Amino acid sequence: MNKKILNKIQLYADGADEKEILKYNKMKIIKGLTTNPSLMKKSGIKNYEIFCKKILKKVKKPISFEIFADDEKNMIRQARIINKWGKNVYVKIPIVNTKNKIMTKVISKLSKERIKLNITAIFTKSQIKKVILSLDSKTPSIISIFCGRIADAGIDPAELVVYAKKVRKNKKNIEILWASTRELYNIINAMKIKCDIITVPTSILSKINLLGKNLEKYSVETVKMFYNDAKKAGYKL
Repeated sequence: MNKKILNKIQLYADGADEKEILKYNKMKIIKGLTTNPSLMKKSGIKNYEIFCKKILKKVKKPISFEIFADDEKNMIRQARIINKWGKNVYVKIPIVNTKNKIMTKVISKLSKERIKLNITAIFTKSQIKKVILSLDSKTPSIISIFCGRIADAGIDPAELVVYAKKVRKNKKNIEILWASTRELYNIINAMKIKCDIITVPTSILSKINLLGKNLEKYSVETVKMFYNDAKKAGYKL
């Protein structure tokens, strides 16, 4: 792996498997971690709080845990609880609730309380502008633009990241994060537009050593794989 490729962007690991979280937490190239309730459900986690606190005993890098309430009152309540778990914790707040009500009041209130937030599920320029205006510039915050899902809709997510940087201007405590990463090359995509952070699923991070790999060598290795698999399968013509 060519580590120079990663010098210009903060690389976060995204997942909910305890062993993988602790594995990537030990890597110097990993600057932080993220997770969400869906990933936790997939990993079979039964008790949200116990799992998070167990992880925090060993993880001291920035890590984001998400609230799962849908009304403003309980969003604020859950955010305050999660915030108390550790100084390295960022509380993930969705930009809208399930009824498509924008959560800027919640975001503004919590940010003014100096609670570090990671505003998640951002898809539009309108959402970007509203959330940046609602964040307290003195409180460290992250805005997570779901670039992979935006690209799935046939729209270039780079435009939204560039727009977010313009709206943010000199508010250095607000960082822009490339979320819903689909492939390793997205790291290059994010780096080219000078995105602050990219969070990468652990399934994709498992291929991180391929970055900078010699393509001629990779070509031969691929052909050998096809050849050996055909031989092992006993194929004949």
